Amino acid sequence: MMWMSQSTMGTEAEISKGKRLKITGICGIAAPVVSFSCIFIAISLSPWFTWSGNALSDLGVGEAWWLFNSGLIAGGILTAVFAAGLLTTYGDAARRFGALLFLLSAFSLVGIGIFSEAAGRIHFYFSVAFFALLALSLVAIGVGNILAKFRKVGALTLIIGFLAALPWAFTWSAVAVPELISALAGTAWAAIQGVKFLLGKP
Repeated sequence: MMWMSQSTMGTEAEISKGKRLKITGICGIAAPVVSFSCIFIAISLSPWFTWSGNALSDLGVGEAWWLFNSGLIAGGILTAVFAAGLLTTYGDAARRFGALLFLLSAFSLVGIGIFSEAAGRIHFYFSVAFFALLALSLVAIGVGNILAKFRKVGALTLIIGFLAALPWAFTWSAVAVPELISALAGTAWAAIQGVKFLLGKP
């Protein structure tokens, strides 16, 4: 009886873990799809927007403000669920620290959507926090993967982390382009990880 009870508990734990991995994976894939769909639709509805003269956040106070800001909030929430999944999956300190930074970057993205440019300086703080935490989280997770002997995955994550940070080392006429490059790098990594989680291979 005790053996059967322990076996049942083990099976239930495996099922619970499988569900958690699937939810994490789905959110990792869905977050960039939702966010970028809303961003590019908002751009199509804003004829005044130019890549050389605007920040993406300018869309948050234009005629498509509701779509742009809602996309960031929804994407940030999905990313937060994904990051929480990372946090509960990783067992070592380095990758858990990176996952925590990734979670904080997700909260910052939600903050960008809630506090648009119309809210004043607080929008700037959330924006800086998002891009800084995004790059730092990937570097931390990359280092953690290498220390955990997942060298190829760690190297790829480090490269993506540096790509997320690299655009900010240059001077731009407007920040829409570096924002896009940095966000694409981070969300591409999340999507790749999301697929791995869906396949049960975190």
